[in-house]
Amino acid sequence: MLISLALKGLSYEYVPVHLVKDGGEQHTDAYRALNPMRTVPTLEFIDGGKVRHLSQSLAILEYLEERYPSPALLPADPYLRARCRMLSEMVNSGIQPLQNLSVLQYVKGELKADDKAWCAYWIDRGLAAFQAAVQETTDVYCVGNAVSLADLCLVPQLSTARRFGVDLGRYGLLTRIEAACASLPAFQAAHPDRQTDAVPA
Repeated sequence: MLISLALKGLSYEYVPVHLVKDGGEQHTDAYRALNPMRTVPTLEFIDGGKVRHLSQSLAILEYLEERYPSPALLPADPYLRARCRMLSEMVNSGIQPLQNLSVLQYVKGELKADDKAWCAYWIDRGLAAFQAAVQETTDVYCVGNAVSLADLCLVPQLSTARRFGVDLGRYGLLTRIEAACASLPAFQAAHPDRQTDAVPA
């Protein structure tokens, strides 16, 4: 979401939600009133004089795309738009839910299994599929030579992959796309290390 806001030149207030501290701020009554799923991110905005809330990353990204269409983050061609959405969903629904903190806490706490191995397996499997699929449309970025929603999903996922020790050596195509994105000011500004709640290295 932050990358999209930066790319579109939109001003915003960043309010961190600590997922671990004091049992997780996402579990407070105040946050649950905004987002019953107790996930991040949640976008709060004024629309027609009313305070609105949206959760789920792709729903937020699609809203921002429709409300602020320039620069476009979905290709004009219908097939490429569908491929872009497909690639985005490969991360959003095929990898990301399996690495959520709540899932990992259940795997470790209730199932008494190796949560990091679980996470690494599903990330590696998902990235292999993503790299195979993106070959049809990639140029500089995931879909051609313009940044799209697929890039906004891929880049944070590669960061998470590193955090869980996934070997990215065989994902040269994906890390090349990541490097192209990392050279852009919007991706730099939205990097987790540059946010107010970043944990010092």
